[in-house]
Amino acid sequence: MSTEEKHGTHKHVLEDGTVVEHTHEGEAHLHNHTHSHTHTKAVLNRLSRAIGHLESIRRMVESGRDCTEVLIQLSAVKAAINNTGKVILQDHIEHCIVDAVEEGDEKALLELNKAIDRFVK
Repeated sequence: MSTEEKHGTHKHVLEDGTVVEHTHEGEAHLHNHTHSHTHTKAVLNRLSRAIGHLESIRRMVESGRDCTEVLIQLSAVKAAINNTGKVILQDHIEHCIVDAVEEGDEKALLELNKAIDRFVK
């Protein structure tokens, strides 16, 4: 492990190949493995669409639209959020967890199990 890794330097690889490095020095950080995410831009786009969709549902409620229509649209947002979570989970397993296993970071695996338990509830 390099000195940078010991001091919490993280590398994020964006979808376009850009490498972004930062530290969490002085912050409480749950794990010590390197982050490398390939779907960050796609996740941010999905979240932006879900936020926009949710705002339109808020307007539907404000204007008194039929409850059935509102529920159908809420269902669509829930599905979008769940699918976004699946992309994040896949990315986390493919990158963060692989790195954590290579570094012997068992705490990261425990945290993953907790996160999965909460995600699937």
